[in-house]
Amino acid sequence: MGRGKIEIKRIENTTNRQVTFSKRRAGIIKKAKELTVLCDAHVSLILFSSTQKLFEYCSPTTTMKKMIDRYQQVTGTNLWDSHYESMQKEFNKLKEKNERLRKSIRQRIGEDLDELNHSELCGLEQNLSEALKKIRLTLENKIKRQIDTSRKKELQEEINCSFDGSEDNYESMMVIRNSDAQPCPVRVQHSHPNLHERGYGCHDLSLG
Repeated sequence: MGRGKIEIKRIENTTNRQVTFSKRRAGIIKKAKELTVLCDAHVSLILFSSTQKLFEYCSPTTTMKKMIDRYQQVTGTNLWDSHYESMQKEFNKLKEKNERLRKSIRQRIGEDLDELNHSELCGLEQNLSEALKKIRLTLENKIKRQIDTSRKKELQEEINCSFDGSEDNYESMMVIRNSDAQPCPVRVQHSHPNLHERGYGCHDLSLG
């Protein structure tokens, strides 16, 4: 008995559809290879599965690019026209955006202002005023941190210069460490004559 005729329609079952694609893909590539060998034909195939996976075949005596170029020459079509037009449109959009940004920068430094109306000039002035406030605040904070760091460094140098570092000849005292008036223990020479003459004890003296 002959094989029954198979109805050509979309296979609904996903697994069966993938199996059928795999088998028939192998079959059509086999036929393309046979045409290349038996008939000295130039054959190229491009296949995409339903999962967008690419499969291709090209006769060993040519390349896919040569086949596409030959196709365009014979048919009088240009496959790259639409792609080029899309790229050109995107380029023009980026060019316009770049020009707007450059103009905005020039206006922020006082150039090309004649093109702006009263409302736009007021908006630009407001933006620049807010930006200037932020710049001044950032600068003030940086200067303050630098001053604080410098003061702490100077205080530490004064302390280091005042004492020779001998632990056996010092007793605890309190000094003002920074602008927040946080005390920190340091040591003063126990045998300092001026301190004893004036009646200061080891815990009665602090530096401000």
